[in-house]
Amino acid sequence: MKKENFTRERIENFQCEEGKGQSIFWDAKTPSLGLRITSNDARSFIFESRINGKTIRITIGNTKTWSVKEAQIQANKYKIQTDNGIDPRLVKAESVAKATLEKLEFEAAQLRDKVTLAEVWAIYIKDRETKWGERHKSDHEKMIKCGGIPRMKSNKEVTKDAPLASLAKLRLVDLSSERIEKWAETESSTRPTQTRLAWRMLKAFMTWCEEHETYGQIVKANTAKSKKIRENLGKPKVKNDVLQREQLRSWFSAVRQIANPVMSAYLQCLLITGARREEIRLLKWEDIDFKWKSLTIRDKVDGLRTIPLTPYIEQTLYSLPRRNQWVFSSPMSADGIISDPSKPHDKACTIAGLSLSIHGLRRSFASLCEWTETPAGIAAQIQGHKPQGVREQNYIRRPLDLLRVWHTKIEAWMLKEAQIEFTA
Repeated sequence: MKKENFTRERIENFQCEEGKGQSIFWDAKTPSLGLRITSNDARSFIFESRINGKTIRITIGNTKTWSVKEAQIQANKYKIQTDNGIDPRLVKAESVAKATLEKLEFEAAQLRDKVTLAEVWAIYIKDRETKWGERHKSDHEKMIKCGGIPRMKSNKEVTKDAPLASLAKLRLVDLSSERIEKWAETESSTRPTQTRLAWRMLKAFMTWCEEHETYGQIVKANTAKSKKIRENLGKPKVKNDVLQREQLRSWFSAVRQIANPVMSAYLQCLLITGARREEIRLLKWEDIDFKWKSLTIRDKVDGLRTIPLTPYIEQTLYSLPRRNQWVFSSPMSADGIISDPSKPHDKACTIAGLSLSIHGLRRSFASLCEWTETPAGIAAQIQGHKPQGVREQNYIRRPLDLLRVWHTKIEAWMLKEAQIEFTA
């Protein structure tokens, strides 16, 4: 590296030699001021001095924006600081931090008076969607929607307000613990389960706001975390709706008589696989391997899981119409896939004299597996439950063929109890 005095003329006329990397020329009037010229002819003023026995160097700025006189003044300011034992880099960092904080506080003050929960909720979803699954994202979008929109299947009926809709237009700064407590008390009186889900979402949202560089200036504490809110919402009741062995015949008989064969197949598939309702609803034809007898399910926990394609389910799915990419398609829906199966299922259960929810089918699979003495770990793996215990988590790795042995046995037992004659 060359050290050489420079003048205004040298700054304007110097041409950097190739292969030199960078050269620094020092000002005769201000020894701590240098001109750095790189191999690609980028020029900038620098300051160099010693503080506490160590050499420090600071870039002042580009020669296109700084004159020699301005650079000399700045270098002299830095020199005064170093002579007094003050590191100019720390002073600069503190100044930048202070300016940033003032900017954030100004932006927060601007937002405080107008930004609403609904506006920030949309930003929150966009920020977090890459970490979420499609269902989780959809649940967040639905949870804050206002009602009054005509239903697709009936122009006479309109949608109801979602649990968070009453808070949607509220300013973020007005979301106090008292306001959320009142909301929880009102909503939980009519739909406690959905309100508890909405509350969990709201808590996570408020935590995100706390940590956000802008909204953290508005939300200083998570006002959704409150003992009184939890008391107002109450504890969820354990559901016990499940198909008993002697009820299988009635249930299968009623479900197989549903006029829509796609809906009938969907409900039977739910019971025999024990899968979650959305996992089966979103099944695509590309997810079924009729050759190797397997189903690939989009697991909400692990992403994907593969389970056996049992004989009865294989025949049932193979007979369905192939209208589009969806296995359980619907020509009536906008997205080409069946929507809520609760109504046809409730109607079938009424005919069968049963009271059973859609999720009760998943619970029924787990309970009925006990009759076939299926190992708990195998039934859990078919259903998509997380492995329990050290052996299941770290040592046991079951091949698909082993799952097939037991799953086929479970299906055959169900069909036998339902008195369905079936030949694979």
